[in-house]
Amino acid sequence: MNWLKKRWEITKNWQLLYPIVGTLALLYSAYKLALLFSFTKLIVTLAVTGLIFFVLVKITLALFKFLEKRWNVDYKWKVIRIFIVFAITGSLSVIVTEPIFEIVGFVKDNFGSNAWTVTFFYILKFILILPFYKVLLVFFGWVFGEYKFFLNFAIKIANRFGLKKLTEKIVPKD
Repeated sequence: MNWLKKRWEITKNWQLLYPIVGTLALLYSAYKLALLFSFTKLIVTLAVTGLIFFVLVKITLALFKFLEKRWNVDYKWKVIRIFIVFAITGSLSVIVTEPIFEIVGFVKDNFGSNAWTVTFFYILKFILILPFYKVLLVFFGWVFGEYKFFLNFAIKIANRFGLKKLTEKIVPKD
């Protein structure tokens, strides 16, 4: 257990929660991806799950090295915490907006089956989900103790969409 604490720069036992949750999330993702292949035998599905899990771990560890420097995070386990917030927020923003879109009639069936209209539907849906996503991102960032990081991240997203004047009114520069 000490090697795990040393590798992820964990100083308190409760911080072990993040590598454990991260590993379980990767394992679940690998299993769900293996199910897409519709193997008839469970042992094959489990073997493919193991292979996909191995690949996902390698990709995730490579991302850690890059993002730890880019995000200027002081502890490695905080990168896992940030990943968890992104995962929760991304999933929840789609779940929260789906009933709202159905109530107002913004559903794929209303756009027809033409490739252009379906593409337009998904682009518009992405744009309409963004405000919910940013609010949830900052909220869950606060819940997980990364409020400042996610507030700055949400402001960067808004600025990239041309809302710099609005973000400066809401959160003035120091």
